[in-house]
Order: sequence, then structure tokens, then C-alpha cells
Amino acid sequence: MTKSADLRQKDVAALQTEVKSLQKAHFNMRMQKATQQLNNTAQLRLTRRAVARAKTILAEKQAAN
Repeated sequence: MTKSADLRQKDVAALQTEVKSLQKAHFNMRMQKATQQLNNTAQLRLTRRAVARAKTILAEKQAAN
């Protein structure tokens, strides 16, 4: 997963693409879970938290400008 130190080094545009890719990955995992194809359900929790982490850092950077 993405560490917050790595996210803080990115600019706003890179953070926005990171959030989109994490949300897409989370959506795909939710669909896999619904169709009984997801083996590691704990991965859902990790991606949800990664999305929240990226959104928080993005909001901090946007507020700073």
C-alpha cells in the first residue's frame, strides 16, 4: 500500500490520479467479494483506508494553496 510519506511528496494532480486508481481498485475488490471471488477480504479494509489517507493529504494540499 501507499505510505503517507510517499503521498506527501506528490503534487495535487498526482494525488488526484492516485485517489482515482485506489477507488477503482476498491470498487473492483467489492465486485469480486460480491461474486465470491475475493480470497483476502482484509484487503478491502486496507484499500478503503488508503483512499481515505490519499484524500486527506489531497485536501491538506488544496487547503494550503
